[in-house]
Amino acid sequence: MSDKLILPSWLSRGIEEYFPIKGTDQTFVEKIDSAKKNNRKLRVKLGIDPTGTDIHLGHSILFKKLRAFQDNGHIAVLIIGDFTAQIGDPTGKNKTRVQLSEKQVKDNAKTYLTQLGMGKPPNESILDFDSKDRIEIRYNSEWLKNLNLNSIIELMGSATVSQMLAKEEFGKRYTSQVPIALHEFLYPLLQGYDSVAVQSDIELGGTDQKFNIAIGRDLQRHFKQEPQYGVLLPILTGLDGIKKMSKSEFNTVGLTEDPLSMYSKLEKVPDNSIPTYFELLTELDLGLLNDANPRELQRRMALEVTTLFHGYEEALKAQSNCEKLFLGHKEKVGEIPEISLKEIVFPVKFFYLLSALNLFKSSSESKRSIKGGGVKIDSQKVINPDLVFDSKKDLEGKILQIGKKIIKRFEK
Repeated sequence: MSDKLILPSWLSRGIEEYFPIKGTDQTFVEKIDSAKKNNRKLRVKLGIDPTGTDIHLGHSILFKKLRAFQDNGHIAVLIIGDFTAQIGDPTGKNKTRVQLSEKQVKDNAKTYLTQLGMGKPPNESILDFDSKDRIEIRYNSEWLKNLNLNSIIELMGSATVSQMLAKEEFGKRYTSQVPIALHEFLYPLLQGYDSVAVQSDIELGGTDQKFNIAIGRDLQRHFKQEPQYGVLLPILTGLDGIKKMSKSEFNTVGLTEDPLSMYSKLEKVPDNSIPTYFELLTELDLGLLNDANPRELQRRMALEVTTLFHGYEEALKAQSNCEKLFLGHKEKVGEIPEISLKEIVFPVKFFYLLSALNLFKSSSESKRSIKGGGVKIDSQKVINPDLVFDSKKDLEGKILQIGKKIIKRFEK
């Protein structure tokens, strides 16, 4: 029997991989069982570098798993990488990242914690911030900013250049002769040292974080600690069903999005993405995937995810309003999120307006969508991208629909 099959369901659901499987005195299953028998709280690390301001559903997968550990009696050790964020994780980057200021990082960290539910009761937040024996929030500047040169040399001496070049992004950049700054090699070492500092038992990460988590294990061995287990969760595909969910791809659902926007985006997720969204974003029985048609599954998943972040009543309202808009009953639709025209200089062409409002990546993409009939104003298709609006009054109070994923009302 696979080790994964005998993990408790709260833990096994959605896991892509955990390591190591062999070569240790204790398997992962035994570690979980032993902790339960001995009433020992495992220290489960999740590090986040607040390099932006928004958390989307793709990020939420890791936090949901961390919450599952909390709900089963373990300690969530949430590390805010205020020091490492100033270096920037090179994972997924084909060039050196721009370094952030200390103030930028601290401001971003505050928004992250708010979005995770800090200040709210546990039943309304992603993480349980109320049970003080089940959460530690640590800033890695606490131990990293005071490292002296001897300590840094010791860290660098624990890894080799060939080991660093084994990291996919570094290897590609090296063979392509794209510069790698020396401080970038420090990132995985400093992130790994976080595991030593907090004495992590388990570290959560996306599948792209395997290298960094493994470095953490190596450093724990170096400092005579028991190495942590790595638990890897999948990278969520975005709303396009092709690329990973990323703000730069315009295919995200933000945790702070209003219920109508969240629901309307999710109910149009491509059929091939539905099973993944079901498994990773909901607690629904996966057996439902065998019986219902894709349209019903989309609606069920969209309602469930919107409920998780906004409550059942708001999610039901969002579902109802989406259906009314689909049928063209504008006058029956309740509250719709507004979009400001404050920064727009009139007169303005329609395609440029949508691009300036950041509803498309570019003006050319905006034009294509309009010509393809994907944009409506007050339920009427507008297919002329060069249509000119002379003033705000031409748009105030009207409902803009882009496909079925974006529904906004121009503010009055």
